[in-house]
Amino acid sequence: MTSQVRGPRVSTIELFFDLVFVFTVTQLASVLVHHVDWLHTGEVVLMLGLIWWMYAGYNWLTNAVAPSSTLRRTLLLTGMIGFLVIALAIPGAFGGDGWAFGVGYVIVTVVHSTLFLHADDNISIGRAIANLAPINGLAAALVLTGGFLHHGWRAGLWTAALAVIIAAPYLQRMGSWTINAGHFAERHGLVVIVAIGESVVAIGIAFEGVKLEAGTIAVAVLGLAIAYYLYWTYFSGDEARAEHALHAITEPALKARKAVFAYGYAHVALLAGIVFTAVGVKLSVGHATEALHWPSAIVLSAGVAAFLLGHAWFLWLMGVPGAWYRVAGAVGVLAVIPLGHWRAVAQLTAVLIIMMAAAITRDLRTVRETHTTQIHDFGR
Repeated sequence: MTSQVRGPRVSTIELFFDLVFVFTVTQLASVLVHHVDWLHTGEVVLMLGLIWWMYAGYNWLTNAVAPSSTLRRTLLLTGMIGFLVIALAIPGAFGGDGWAFGVGYVIVTVVHSTLFLHADDNISIGRAIANLAPINGLAAALVLTGGFLHHGWRAGLWTAALAVIIAAPYLQRMGSWTINAGHFAERHGLVVIVAIGESVVAIGIAFEGVKLEAGTIAVAVLGLAIAYYLYWTYFSGDEARAEHALHAITEPALKARKAVFAYGYAHVALLAGIVFTAVGVKLSVGHATEALHWPSAIVLSAGVAAFLLGHAWFLWLMGVPGAWYRVAGAVGVLAVIPLGHWRAVAQLTAVLIIMMAAAITRDLRTVRETHTTQIHDFGR
């Protein structure tokens, strides 16, 4: 479907910003590769939730304040530095580097609010950021304070910060925000494709020092194919339908709230799915014909399932058909977890087949419905 609602396109500096942000996704995956257990999974999900909120905040920012001047680009660069510091601190965020994570988070938050002060529409945007800045500031203060405390207090304060973030849409006047649907959808789509691409690179790095054999190559091919179907799940035309649905909403508060939930909360599940899937494939490298440990088998299927369920939620929120195909696919990939405990390559193959079946079945129905509609319109 060709979009008819294009406004200003995403700039190259915004794409550069996304590349820096996605380094945090790579770092989160590296934490799980070395520690696949419930504790570290919870820590990764907590950090991802905190980081994604501020990244999404920059998407709203550049949707309203184009990085078109030297000052704005310099401030955006400063925000990138903040995300880089966060990314570097991730492996030790619940150890000795919690303070660095907190400092990076404060930098990102302060720059975000500062950039909004340079909006062209100072009245409307000023009113919106005046409501949001105290909420983000409270969350940043909790993250920074937690970074200087020991593990238990740190986890508690960071969880409180995440709770503040989740409640944020209910603590401000959403009608003050204006959204350019074309730019907004394109920006979120770009970070999804960049994250999938980065996960493929991370998987490739796992092959360093591994002897190339039939089983090893099979894992590489299956890993790439699974990444492709993550891509196809998102970019099969539904992203354009969702963009049109967002554009069609005329009531500002409803439009902003839909954007928060569909492109904010649902997309964090997509990012988590990409992280967990990459971890699962990496843990299969060198063990194609061996049994995976249960945690490794679980994280592989759980990653794909999280992505599919996140996309189903996204489609449902935007009123786009096809959510149930994603839910069925998620149930299917979770059902084949025991195969991984038998042979890693068996689970990878089964996951890929289920993803293919869900995607192709959905696409065939869409083609049939489109063809029927065209015949009906021609008959008129």
